[in-house]
Amino acid sequence: MSQYFAVHPTHPQPRLIAQAAAIIRAGGVIAYPTDSCYAIGCHIGDKEAMQRLRTIRKVDDKHHLTLMCRDLSEIATYAQVDNVQYRLLKKLTPGSYTFILQASREVPRRLLHPRRKTIGMRVPEHAVAHALLAALGEPLLSATLLLPGDALPLNDAQEIRERLEHALDLVLDAGSCGIDPTTMVDLTGAAPQLLRQGKGSIEPFGFEQLV
Repeated sequence: MSQYFAVHPTHPQPRLIAQAAAIIRAGGVIAYPTDSCYAIGCHIGDKEAMQRLRTIRKVDDKHHLTLMCRDLSEIATYAQVDNVQYRLLKKLTPGSYTFILQASREVPRRLLHPRRKTIGMRVPEHAVAHALLAALGEPLLSATLLLPGDALPLNDAQEIRERLEHALDLVLDAGSCGIDPTTMVDLTGAAPQLLRQGKGSIEPFGFEQLV
């Protein structure tokens, strides 16, 4: 059965955050809040935990997972970012966006899209997520907590625990954080490509005419 920590949404308790980071380092898969909706996450270097995450979501290796990063400089460590991309990322992070970028050599190959060698990158704007990333000192491999057959991501931590109590090691409950996933944009081409319209505004990309 998964553990359950009730954390303050804006001032998370350091002791609980430290315990959550220890669970992740030990191979745990957790549910945690972000600025767009709840996500599931695991250690970037743990192959078994990554497979558990994919099993929960029922997605294969062609589904982009996301590296949840502390800041733009951490994105630049794990992705190839040119000057144009950097200016855009600087403007829009932190925020409710996931960016598809070419991965750097710092990213384990098993995390990449098998053909494109790309990865999702994101800097959340949520105090609990930031505290957790700071405690880890590295990105957290993540995916939106949208279960197979559901139309919307899970938003109630008690329901998350009930439905996934044998699949997760920890649920971090910081209250409701919405049901809108991030806006996902592919930045690997000559021009940004909108893959999913979500919580983040599409105005900075000039996508209004596409939706």
